[in-house]
Amino acid sequence: MLHVVFFEPRIPGNTGAAIRLSANTGAMLHLIDPLFDMDDAKLRRAGLDYHDLARTRVHEDLESCLVHVPGRIYAFTAQAERLHTQVDWRADDALLFGPEPTGLPEEVMAHPRVTDRVRIPMVEGNRSLNLANSAAIGLYEAWRVLGFPGGR
Repeated sequence: MLHVVFFEPRIPGNTGAAIRLSANTGAMLHLIDPLFDMDDAKLRRAGLDYHDLARTRVHEDLESCLVHVPGRIYAFTAQAERLHTQVDWRADDALLFGPEPTGLPEEVMAHPRVTDRVRIPMVEGNRSLNLANSAAIGLYEAWRVLGFPGGR
């Protein structure tokens, strides 16, 4: 099973969309504290109706999260050279994303468990994509490479 990791997400609607994404792809969604109020109306509106269908786990910190991620970890960042489409994705890999306003901190991307840094191509001069959109783009590429296991 693929894993999506949100490091300290800030916007409930993006996490709600990721819950829906997890439910529809069979991926495990890991959320690393600190988080917003999980009862937020925007979170519920975006994905809580899928909450029972999704595999979601909240972790107190990065280290406790990584215990549950068996495979390689790819940090998504606009500063990488390698594209997310250049990865030979494996079934237990993880896609790691940072908080909406700042992206992943350097110390997280430099963690020994992080296999590599990858980016999603964008038009020159733009700063970043929406977090939920980035997760969907990355996860669907990994799932496609694997042949959409469990999909219809």
